[in-house]
Amino acid sequence: MMSRNPVIERVKGGLIVSCQAYPGEPLRHPETMAQMAMAAVEGGAVGIRCQGLADIAAIKGQVDVPVIGIWKDGSQGVYITPTLRHARCCAAAGADIVALDATGRPRPDGRTYAQTVQALHDEGVTVMADCGSFDDARRAVDAGSDIISTTLSGYTGEREKTDGPDLELLEYMVSSFPDMPVLCEGRIHTPEQLHDVMSRGAWAAVVGTAITHPTSITRWFAARLDH
Repeated sequence: MMSRNPVIERVKGGLIVSCQAYPGEPLRHPETMAQMAMAAVEGGAVGIRCQGLADIAAIKGQVDVPVIGIWKDGSQGVYITPTLRHARCCAAAGADIVALDATGRPRPDGRTYAQTVQALHDEGVTVMADCGSFDDARRAVDAGSDIISTTLSGYTGEREKTDGPDLELLEYMVSSFPDMPVLCEGRIHTPEQLHDVMSRGAWAAVVGTAITHPTSITRWFAARLDH
């Protein structure tokens, strides 16, 4: 049976926009990210994904769509909401859904992914699993995750980094877990690619760089000047 979680139902069939800026970038400020999120919602986003406690709180105070919160800590191994403490803080900051690295790699606090999910569910937190492979997806489903996503495909060494979204992984996850909301995230750069992933059964799609990262978008255009 498909999820009846009202927050998850609200994003079904829609576009979730990831609003994130990296350390040292001009747009890295909670108010700026909140404004970016408001603009995305005005354009039709049904949800926002964002990073960091200050950004989560700022964005949650300005939009009326579900907010997926993460806390990136570090740059190697498990760094997307790496511990139970990080996840609890995201929920406390206002995240409607907390996304975690769902790989089998060691977590800094020594807990397994399943133990982390169980603790969060005991506290009423909705959990999204950022997966890098089908094995991650299976582990996430077995652990009771509320949502699974292709977020980490191409970044954990288990799957090749595709030019666009990992359609093969998406289709495998959708067909293998028909009762599980499967999000497609990662390298969706055009409206056509968005349409493609939705036609393949994605519950919703997350687009970030192509909408909210002007430095990357400018580089894409600038690169064409050499051709």
